[in-house]
Amino acid sequence: MLKNWLYVGFGLLLFGLVVFLPQGKVLAFHDVPEKYETEIHYLIDRGIIQGYPNGNFAPTDVVTREQAATMVGRALGLDGRQRNTVFPGVDADSFASGYIQSAYEEGIITGYTDGTYKPKETMTRGEMAYLISKAFSLHEISAVTYEDVQSSGSQYEAINKVSTAGIANGYDDGTYRPDASITRTEYSLLVARGLNDSFKVSQEEDVLETRVVTTDVLNVRSGPSTSYSRVGQFVRGTVIEVHQQQGDWLKVSTGSLKGYVHKDYTARTASGSRVIAIDAGHGGKDGGAEFNGLVEKEINLNVAKRVRNYLENSGVKVIMTRSDDTFIPLDDRNSYAVNNGADTFVSIHSNAFSDPSANGTETFYSSQSQRVTDSKQLALFIQDSLVEALGTKDRGVKDVPYRVIRSTSIPSTLVELGFTTNDSDAEKLGSSYWRDRAAKGISDGIIDYYEWKGK
Repeated sequence: MLKNWLYVGFGLLLFGLVVFLPQGKVLAFHDVPEKYETEIHYLIDRGIIQGYPNGNFAPTDVVTREQAATMVGRALGLDGRQRNTVFPGVDADSFASGYIQSAYEEGIITGYTDGTYKPKETMTRGEMAYLISKAFSLHEISAVTYEDVQSSGSQYEAINKVSTAGIANGYDDGTYRPDASITRTEYSLLVARGLNDSFKVSQEEDVLETRVVTTDVLNVRSGPSTSYSRVGQFVRGTVIEVHQQQGDWLKVSTGSLKGYVHKDYTARTASGSRVIAIDAGHGGKDGGAEFNGLVEKEINLNVAKRVRNYLENSGVKVIMTRSDDTFIPLDDRNSYAVNNGADTFVSIHSNAFSDPSANGTETFYSSQSQRVTDSKQLALFIQDSLVEALGTKDRGVKDVPYRVIRSTSIPSTLVELGFTTNDSDAEKLGSSYWRDRAAKGISDGIIDYYEWKGK
């Protein structure tokens, strides 16, 4: 900071004195960031910004409010003659007085509520948005949002305008940091983008994945919580592109509609042609475990149908070994799947044990299977996703030669959702909400497996 004030003392201010070589060319500053050379030299060549006479541009130095007004004034061709201003604290002999007064007269700056301008204060990224949006007469707004900017008020509107115009953007973590100081490089880029459309940045974001809406109507919000305003709606089956994830919220888009949705009402889509067999364990005369008022065959079928719905919405073809209360011999289940073109097999069950304290979720594969590596990986993906969805104890992935998954030609796993003999697990197994969570967990695990296979 002392170095900067010494420059001020000699009148060599930021954006102040143009330094010329003997031939009359503007000095080429050696510390201009290579990534932004084009934009910064665009401004240097036009006398809008200058660096220091020692050959430094000082790209990381912060910008004061008087320096910002000077740069914008030069960019817009305002009257920079030093003179009295409406703001106490801005001296007539200040290098920035003319630009500050001209910007005030043009309605570009207004100062603080106490009538001051505070020219020596550091300019923040939020204040910059006000100045730039007014200087370049920006009016268009869009669904652009940032995690650390409230989705209402004058600051939000200013930041939205400079973002929508392609003049400013946020950080990779989804923040804008409105209270952070702005550097010479950052401010130079903003002015260059305001003057020249070819420098503007696109608000288009990378697509992390595609998902499909799984509820009848899904509200799209301007930010990542229900406290943000609704900007639109998606209907069931809408395919959406995901750009960011913030907790349980996804930043998404489809067509011109952009915003945030809760991930629980979406499902991942699978790439390529996929055919999976979903096997609801037991059925008909074989009821399976019956405890705490629950019948295993009913739980298994209910969850299996929900898995089918999630997977079909994600573009996966599903073969059900049974769709009603029917008894099917174990040996017929996997062979039915293979004979009907399934490439993967998942059998869904509910557990039971003599000790009621036993609880949790576990998934099995068999090392006797012809596709043991794939079967184990499928089990791992399902187990991780299912435990996260249900919040149950993670009992892990185990190698057990259950008849329905051993000696098979396709990757096969058997899932035990939870224990009907445990009060906590049984409460979830009997709940429609938790059954749907279980189904989504299994579906997401299957999609994860298919994506792994695709890579």
